[in-house]
Amino acid sequence: MPLKALALNCTLKVGRGAESSTDAMIAVLAEAFSQYDVTVSETVRVAALDIKPGVTSNEGDGDAWPGLREKILAHDILIFGGPIWMGQISSIAKRVLERMDAFLSETDDEGRMPSYGKVVVAAIVGNEDGAHFASAQLFQALNDVGWTIPAVAACYWVGEAMGSVDFKDLDETPEMVTKTAKMVAGNAAHLAGLLHSSPYPG
Repeated sequence: MPLKALALNCTLKVGRGAESSTDAMIAVLAEAFSQYDVTVSETVRVAALDIKPGVTSNEGDGDAWPGLREKILAHDILIFGGPIWMGQISSIAKRVLERMDAFLSETDDEGRMPSYGKVVVAAIVGNEDGAHFASAQLFQALNDVGWTIPAVAACYWVGEAMGSVDFKDLDETPEMVTKTAKMVAGNAAHLAGLLHSSPYPG
């Protein structure tokens, strides 16, 4: 059965038309996933949505999280993309993680959270050190709320410390980024396929 992936871009840039290095990294992963017959159906710019603060699956009138939550859970793989700011993953990414906290109390009869059997990978960009710390933040939180993390689950690029070059402005994608993206996509597709045919028992 064909696998589907959804990408979340947790850039701080609200405008959908504003250039984002996170979009550029997601595009590298989307190309890699296509080699494994995984379709990235959409990239959602989270900052453009009104995701209310909170830790439930519905925080009331105007909350855009219920719709995004439904979209996330309709896919086999989640590409969780975001930039590094002040050495950490963006506040938009943290808002998404906080809303997923509700999964802890939304288990089925076997104790499985809605995210069980779904795979997540990270796409991280920044102009300073911090990719390992950012992926550690993401993966610990996502694992706590039921996501499955494959081997080599993060594709990232960080520029020179104190530098001014963004990933989106590079003349070409570095070879190691392309190589890593292929490994991330291959491992995630393999794992998602296994979980699709043989779900966790709970």
